[in-house]
Amino acid sequence: MQMSQTRRLDEIGIWSEVKLAILRDYASAYSRILAAQSSPKLHHVYVDGFAGAGVHISKMSGEFIPGSPLNALNIQPPFREYFLVDLNRGRVAGLKELIGERTDVHLFAGDCNEVLLKDVFPRVRYNDYRRGLCVLDPYGLHLNWEVIRTAGEMQSIDMFLNFPLADMNHNVLWHNTDRVNPKEAGRMTRFWGDESWREAAYSQSQTLFGDFVPEKEPNAVVAEAFRQRLRKVAGFKRVPEPLPMRNSKGSIVYYLFFASQKGTAENIVLDIFNKYRNAGLAR
Repeated sequence: MQMSQTRRLDEIGIWSEVKLAILRDYASAYSRILAAQSSPKLHHVYVDGFAGAGVHISKMSGEFIPGSPLNALNIQPPFREYFLVDLNRGRVAGLKELIGERTDVHLFAGDCNEVLLKDVFPRVRYNDYRRGLCVLDPYGLHLNWEVIRTAGEMQSIDMFLNFPLADMNHNVLWHNTDRVNPKEAGRMTRFWGDESWREAAYSQSQTLFGDFVPEKEPNAVVAEAFRQRLRKVAGFKRVPEPLPMRNSKGSIVYYLFFASQKGTAENIVLDIFNKYRNAGLAR
């Protein structure tokens, strides 16, 4: 695989490198287990809704870092098919340049909120003996709840999800709720699925004058409320506590969620989460 020297690549921090390692470790275990399944034989696929250009640059070392699609393509035994989606046509072109012509790789230049529901998820139906590992790693609040809910209802998908806390806090979850731009609040509603995020993110505090004002809840409370939505609304049976991903200053950039229907999958992810947490790379 070769890469054009003129292609512009994203620089990523240590938290993103840890995330890529987590995804790679789980994808390897997932493919090994699914490929060995024989009764019935399963057709397992890899799905990436925000695939990117395939390669990043490490802010720490300055070296090239393979993205999640390339990591998945190098896993043995291989997935049966790969569905890679990105809104940016330039990134999709970069992926095609890196991957080359492969009949098992399907590239889509478009909005994953539409592409996944229309073109990808219908090819991962449970009754067709198909299973999928789906990575949803948006840069911010660019994902619709309908995608998450559908993935849960299908019963055939294991999902990693970037819960974009930085975007939420920067644009929506303000202490003064009256100043939030309605368009930004609308993005939060589409991601969350309804207006219940307001109740999850704020409690009512009484002032000295007897008035009640909204008071922002801690980040962990908001993340836990979303975890319960994944379980009770989207229908994922197994949703362990997410892993907080922090920058070099210790601030939480996002939470990495995992959701599945299988206890075995949850146990594998917990081991992987603990591996990086205990190594001091994720906290």
